Amino acid sequence: MNHFLMADPELSREESKQNYSALFNIALPIMMTNFLQTIYNLTDTYFLGKISREAVGAPSISFNIIFLLILFSMGFTQAGRTLISQSIGKKDRSRAEFYLGQTAGIMVLAGVVLLPLFYFSTPYILKLMAVPHEIFNDTSDYLRIVLYSLPLMLLSFALHGAQEGVGKSIIPLYINIVTISINILLDWLLIFGIGPFPALGVQGAAWATFIARIINALIALALVLRPRDSANTALTSIRLHMSNIYPDRNAWKLIVKIGLPSSLGHSASALGFTVLQGVVNTYGTAVIAAFNLGSRIINLFMMPALGISQAVAVLVGQNLGAKRKDLVFLTLRQALKTVFVLITLSMTITFFYGNRVTGFFINDPEVIAWGKILFRLVSPSVIFFALFTVINGAFQGAGDTRPVAFLNTFRLWGLRLPIAFVLCILLGFGPEGIWYGMIGSNLFTALAGFYLILTRPWTEKLSPDQV
Repeated sequence: MNHFLMADPELSREESKQNYSALFNIALPIMMTNFLQTIYNLTDTYFLGKISREAVGAPSISFNIIFLLILFSMGFTQAGRTLISQSIGKKDRSRAEFYLGQTAGIMVLAGVVLLPLFYFSTPYILKLMAVPHEIFNDTSDYLRIVLYSLPLMLLSFALHGAQEGVGKSIIPLYINIVTISINILLDWLLIFGIGPFPALGVQGAAWATFIARIINALIALALVLRPRDSANTALTSIRLHMSNIYPDRNAWKLIVKIGLPSSLGHSASALGFTVLQGVVNTYGTAVIAAFNLGSRIINLFMMPALGISQAVAVLVGQNLGAKRKDLVFLTLRQALKTVFVLITLSMTITFFYGNRVTGFFINDPEVIAWGKILFRLVSPSVIFFALFTVINGAFQGAGDTRPVAFLNTFRLWGLRLPIAFVLCILLGFGPEGIWYGMIGSNLFTALAGFYLILTRPWTEKLSPDQV
């Protein structure tokens, strides 16, 4: 058993402060980036909520499918970030840039393959999800428009992950500030038809997302193609050399070895959410709106935990590359304490004021009532899941992705969906059965995550010679 929970007496107070500072220098821009993306999603919901609750449902359902594609690809992005951060820890920048090229190539290829596959199967997927007929066409149109951006969107994830891997998470933040602002402006113009723009409703929201994602990828690509002796070296921390994009068998094998378990785990989770959405859809548009709005608000409050988790992955990778396990364990302790405080404060708000939070976004008494029930039941369990995300980051940074991949899969397919099925379908609990499934799966996953990180030799997964 490793004793990461025990403070290392050989670490000075100054080293501890420096590590905490490094953690937040990486985490804060990631938090802000995630926060801005969630704010955009909520703004999207706010604008469409002014049209109807049916309009809110279409992009929310589409998001589950897009999220499936994103999460499948993100496992490989995380693998690239792990290899880049460990290379930086070893002070081998050329190797880090090599892994950037390899990861970028994999992501573009994934986008090119997945785009037509999901585009042409869209109506069949939506039918399997039992999407109500009144929002079926809007959901199909939204999903297909957003899918056009998939190859460049996945490329942007690889480029942003590389910047985070070298500790420059501020760069993706700058890019996202620009493109999310563009997205929100285009939402307003294209949903309502302001000035010379047509009022496209749900399709307008989709085209706004498509345009913003293309711009995001092009800016990120332009920055990594700039020469390092450019005037602004802060924006050229890592470069993409076209020669590094050509597939290297050993590199692809290593990226797949690290990334595939995460991709499969993430995909299984996203597919589970899609199936769960199908259960939610059987209860009508009010429950659909409450569930999806509640999920987005919880995701908003999860932003600090997710940002810190990604920073943990970077610092764990860099410190393992530098052979500083003491700093690896220190990073994990500091992150867990910080996340516990932050998520407890935010979940207290949703627990006591869930109806007001829901009512801010949509003025529908039935939706507000369901939102209040959801937050009152689920909020405490989110604290446990937030702690698990930190543990997930540590495993990612070490390249030991199989345990958390299994837990992410089991959380949905072994717990949440079976509980929801038994309570909703067999015992007739109604939508509350879904919320109870969320509670049980969050609690189990957190406890299992702590057990694994205490008993598994996760810091030994990648030897220095492999990176």
